[in-house]
Amino acid sequence: MPNSPLVPTVRRRRLGATLKGLRNEAGLTLDEAAASMGWKGPKLSKIENATQAIRPAEVGSLLLAYRVDDGEVHTALENLARDAGKKGWWQTYSGIVAPAYADYISLESDADQICEWAPLVVPGLLQTAAYARENIAGITTSRTPDDIAALAEVRLARQSVLTRPGKPLELWVIIHEAALHQRFVVRPATMREQLRRLLDAAEMPNVTIQLMPLDCATHPGVVGGFSIVSFPGPIPDVVLLENLSGATYVEGEEAVPFTKAFERIRATALPVEDSLARIAQMEEGHRQ
Repeated sequence: MPNSPLVPTVRRRRLGATLKGLRNEAGLTLDEAAASMGWKGPKLSKIENATQAIRPAEVGSLLLAYRVDDGEVHTALENLARDAGKKGWWQTYSGIVAPAYADYISLESDADQICEWAPLVVPGLLQTAAYARENIAGITTSRTPDDIAALAEVRLARQSVLTRPGKPLELWVIIHEAALHQRFVVRPATMREQLRRLLDAAEMPNVTIQLMPLDCATHPGVVGGFSIVSFPGPIPDVVLLENLSGATYVEGEEAVPFTKAFERIRATALPVEDSLARIAQMEEGHRQ
């Protein structure tokens, strides 16, 4: 019986798309590139479409055929091939975490930078446990208390990318001031603790926080929040858009407008020092 095709994972899809882009840049057809490896065209097509695995050493040979000699590119794509089928810690929550959310956690774990515009809530990577539980409970329509507790655990576990050994994730977030005026009736101290968490996180060298003031000028972010996830080497950015129906991903050239929009949002927001001073003032207000 023939082997079933591999189910495309988010890592395998990114690898295949990046290899296809590099092949096109090299001016090689599918058959020409496959022939350089002693393959038939359909094999390379399956690799590019993420339905067949490729070994790290084969990635290196393919890149040489594409005249790519940048060591960082080789390392990034070989690592992606090596990790393509690896299961992450979030797999233990497979009954709780939706597939689209699992895909995002995988992207987040591989990223070297995330730029996030958050007009409504504090970004998940900076949330406290209490804030996470309150917000998950508030937006869900069908989750049990145990589910909510598990999803809060997942949200906090994701934050390990900020302190991972070697190269922690670079995080730049812009939060609308309105999001920090949220009130929690059952546990009023929740927002004060969350504001303190933001101030503590801002002391990390890889975390930058800006605040969009209530009296800001019009900017591209008024249409909604988004996260730009960036990776090492030539792997294209991925933009995450979220709503009640789930997550939508924007990739490749379609992600470019979001990068330009983030630059304008960043220029409209308060400078970093002023942002932190405003957050500290709000945190002090909760103590009175």
